[in-house]
Amino acid sequence: MDKRRLEWRVGLFVLIGLVLLAILLLQFSKGTSLFSAPTYRLYLTAKNVGGLKTTASVLMAGVQIGTVSDIRLNPNGTNVTITLRLYKQFPVHKDVRFVIEQSGFLGDQYVAIVPTNNEGPVFEPEDHAQAQEPFNLQDVARSASGFLRRIDATARNLDDAISDVRRLVLNEQTLTNLAVTVSTMRLASERALIAVGNVNTLIDTNSASIAAAVSNVVFFSEQINQFGNTFGEVLSTNSTEITAAVKNIESSTVVLKTLLDDLQSGKGLAGNLLRNESLATDFQRIADNLAVTTSNLNRIGLWGILWSRKPPRTNEPPEKTLEPPKKPFQ
Repeated sequence: MDKRRLEWRVGLFVLIGLVLLAILLLQFSKGTSLFSAPTYRLYLTAKNVGGLKTTASVLMAGVQIGTVSDIRLNPNGTNVTITLRLYKQFPVHKDVRFVIEQSGFLGDQYVAIVPTNNEGPVFEPEDHAQAQEPFNLQDVARSASGFLRRIDATARNLDDAISDVRRLVLNEQTLTNLAVTVSTMRLASERALIAVGNVNTLIDTNSASIAAAVSNVVFFSEQINQFGNTFGEVLSTNSTEITAAVKNIESSTVVLKTLLDDLQSGKGLAGNLLRNESLATDFQRIADNLAVTTSNLNRIGLWGILWSRKPPRTNEPPEKTLEPPKKPFQ
């Protein structure tokens, strides 16, 4: 065999071996082999994929069940479609969550499938699902910088407030007034203590009188309670009589009101006296004459009137008895 021809064969064999070795290394580095199981496509939609790349792993519960085969930006530019190739031997239920995570702090990103209850139907080939955005350290840093700026502004405002307090509140005049107030409060507290001591002394000195007064108050309250009970018993016992008396008072009130109405309207003797002026005048004269008669009767007596001699007749007119002046009818 020609030596040159043998060298070519050996070189070709080594080259084929190196290519196969490289393919094996690439496959085994992703956890797959040349004789992998059949797969199906599943499309994920996310607003941002971060640093996710094709050939990235798809892990469910830490086990690789597929790879990322394609990443494309949608025509509207608002989201990204991620194409997954999943092994058919691993069913994925539709209640799972798809999350783009990162291996370690600076490691490669991958698609994590987080199972929940594994209930409901499973994904079929060419189905679509929604993926959560990856953790973006730059957004967090920007948020943290804004937070730090707000903290710095708050610190400056607090420093200004402290300066205003020192300038307006903790000045010499305010501190002097505060010291005077504290001394006044201390004096007032001392006087209050003295007053409390005097009250305690007064109570200790007159404890017997205070006890007697309290006992009297208690006895008086007991008497009032007994009176109330007795009064209640009287009311409950004589409720019928009290009711009858109240009804009698009501009927008497009605009769009295009727009499007053009749008197006001001029009915009866009393009404005529009030309404008829001539009758009232005659009645007044009768009352005046009756008063004179009773006065004479009291002066000379009944026997003096019956047995007195008649006075001799003379040409002089009989002496008239002075009658008291008539009073107008009221």
